[in-house]
Amino acid sequence: MSRSPYVFKPDRFSSHTLLLRQLPAAGQGRRVLDVGGGEGYLSQALEERGYEVLCIAAPGSVNSNFPERVRLIEVDLDLETPDLGRFPFVLCGDILEHLRDPAATLRWVRGQLEPGGRLVASFPNSGNLYVRWNVLWGRFPDHDRGLFDRTHLHFFTWDGWRELLAAAGFRIESVQPTAVPVALALPWLRNRVAVRALERISYGLGRLRKTLFAYQFVIVARPAEET
Repeated sequence: MSRSPYVFKPDRFSSHTLLLRQLPAAGQGRRVLDVGGGEGYLSQALEERGYEVLCIAAPGSVNSNFPERVRLIEVDLDLETPDLGRFPFVLCGDILEHLRDPAATLRWVRGQLEPGGRLVASFPNSGNLYVRWNVLWGRFPDHDRGLFDRTHLHFFTWDGWRELLAAAGFRIESVQPTAVPVALALPWLRNRVAVRALERISYGLGRLRKTLFAYQFVIVARPAEET
């Protein structure tokens, strides 16, 4: 198995940090379904907080350091969507854009939620200024990660993601932007004040106008039929 180009992002305004913030700090044995979490970063963080985590990963994608105390099921979600029980939380961190039919996966996720359960998800913003600038100049880069990740099958703006969630039967309760991961792009400057300031500015701009400046969207949603 080739090593994933993605790493855990502990920075204050990253998708990983903001996803974890959407769940209660103390798990108290509550169950979480982590969809597409082959690296195991989020699963491990949640297990350490007292959650009972079941992680679904594509066959062959699991990191060699996957946490031993997290239950793992390897499933190709493009081919199979098994019934795994009911969960108060289903986590979809940066996975939907990699699937052939994200709407079908979201409908399956809705069926895995217990009454009152919540979907917590993150996905990239293809309306980000960086994407618009590249497309304006006739470029569509082929990158290992990020907004132009070559393994992305879908490139949605905020309206596209919102419509996809609605079509799958979800109502969005909250949305937050993530900051451009400056520290990840410039790792030798990670602890510099200037980098932290740039990420704070990026997050602030995303809050001001998420459709243009958000790097990713982090949402909490519930089944639309629940009042």
